[in-house]
Amino acid sequence: MSAAVPLIEICVEGIDGLLAAEAAGADRVELCASLVEGGITPSLGTVREALKLATIPFHVIVRPRGGDFLYSEAEFASMVSDVAALRELGVAGVVVGCLMPDGNIDEPRMSALVEAAGPLAVTCHRAFDMTRDPHAALEALVRAGVHRVLTSGQRDTAVEGIDLLAALVKQAAGRIVIMGCGALAPDNIGAVRAGTGMTELHFAALKDVPSAMRFRNPNVGMGGSDLDREYRNTLTDGELVAATIAAARA
Repeated sequence: MSAAVPLIEICVEGIDGLLAAEAAGADRVELCASLVEGGITPSLGTVREALKLATIPFHVIVRPRGGDFLYSEAEFASMVSDVAALRELGVAGVVVGCLMPDGNIDEPRMSALVEAAGPLAVTCHRAFDMTRDPHAALEALVRAGVHRVLTSGQRDTAVEGIDLLAALVKQAAGRIVIMGCGALAPDNIGAVRAGTGMTELHFAALKDVPSAMRFRNPNVGMGGSDLDREYRNTLTDGELVAATIAAARA
């Protein structure tokens, strides 16, 4: 549907992930911490160092914790504060999402976050995929002034959600960017792009690598029952990023 070269955003964890995605040809990065939880806000120290090293723009997720997208007053206040701090640092954009208990977009809170962001680009993350009515949610985001929405079409994969993705692109009609995601890979990204007309695509190309630690304590784990987690790192796979970008632009 779209002849334009698609913009490719890579979801990464930390500065090393950003640099790997950049070297592999990414146009933009979503900078996160803790992708095992779906991404939470990275530290301001991480953001400052990223600003020193990055040569492509990056958007920073503002999500105070894992779990749902229904935040307490204190959590929401921390989000507004984080957005203000990121605006002052000069990042290119922020990535946020707040829902109401009934599954609708929390429009007042999203509007407040857009206001706090000022000139920064604002993306609604996949909280959108948890909404009751995606078409109503899209209109709420437009009213709130959000610039783009990240979505897999409310399915686990973009391939499964392709019909809704195409419908959302049509509904958006240029008022907001529909950025597609959901298990995008070299063997499917071209078809998803062609079948939806999306101009921005987002994916994480990750691989697990063993820790370089020579000493390992097998008797304790820092997070849950996965005792190997402290000796396994999840990194951005530059070769897979490059291959997927090439497939998207073929």
